[in-house]
Amino acid sequence: MQSTPRLFGAGGVVLAGGRSSRMGTPKAALDWHGSTLLYRTTALLQRAVSGPVVVVSAPGQELPPLPDGVRVVEDPVEGLGPLQGIAAGLQAVGETVPIAFVTSTDLPFLHPRYVHRVMTSMDDVEVALPILHDHRQPLAAGYRTELGDRAMELLEKGARTPGELFAESNVRELDAADLLADPILEHVDPELASVRNINTAEEYEQARAEPEPEITIHIHGTWMDQGKTRIETIRAANIGSATRTMRIGIAAALLVTVNSEKVAKEPDVPLFQGDSVAILTSNVGV
Repeated sequence: MQSTPRLFGAGGVVLAGGRSSRMGTPKAALDWHGSTLLYRTTALLQRAVSGPVVVVSAPGQELPPLPDGVRVVEDPVEGLGPLQGIAAGLQAVGETVPIAFVTSTDLPFLHPRYVHRVMTSMDDVEVALPILHDHRQPLAAGYRTELGDRAMELLEKGARTPGELFAESNVRELDAADLLADPILEHVDPELASVRNINTAEEYEQARAEPEPEITIHIHGTWMDQGKTRIETIRAANIGSATRTMRIGIAAALLVTVNSEKVAKEPDVPLFQGDSVAILTSNVGV
């Protein structure tokens, strides 16, 4: 399957959110197959875009560990809702990139190809806004980073919702047909589960119980292992899950690539439906 290239000139913004009154714990720190939702989301955006990735947190909010290179910025004022987080995030990345994908941390099935499709739909607009499952998706959308200043001005005038920013912006609405016109996205995420969020403990447990992404994994031995190769289709949410399934220790890996791109030899590196993983190891195993 064709891999999804990084989008040059694009950044990523993740709204960490605070403590969920309906779940009793911050969504950002929820476990996701040995990692956390926030780690998975930020690592996904690092893979999808070439520019900076920032996390917008509430003032004083403690966050779980993040991938190297991810920057944290705080909302200047607590309690002003997602428009405040969007504004802070866009301003933070706006110094270096003209566009950014903005998302919340509670979309565990978000796919890099969805990000790619949204962001390549905003050549001549200020916002690429998916309309899916009868709802606007402002936290799974693309924005011109210059809108950070406009959003701040609106906040000073009393605005609190992304819709008030959209009313002052050039918006392209994207329905399911628009998004699934991308054949790769249609293959890896035909139901557009990318925008499925979790708001209750029950929804979280249901999401955790679903099968991990299906990937193809190639285990290559060195000359010391007579050049043996194993190729299998397995389910794995991250590199750690993949190596456990293949019964090899990640410490034995000499090189790890995802879709031919070298990645860190870290168990939390996320994987997504349709990925092709290659691992060079001194012990192919049985």
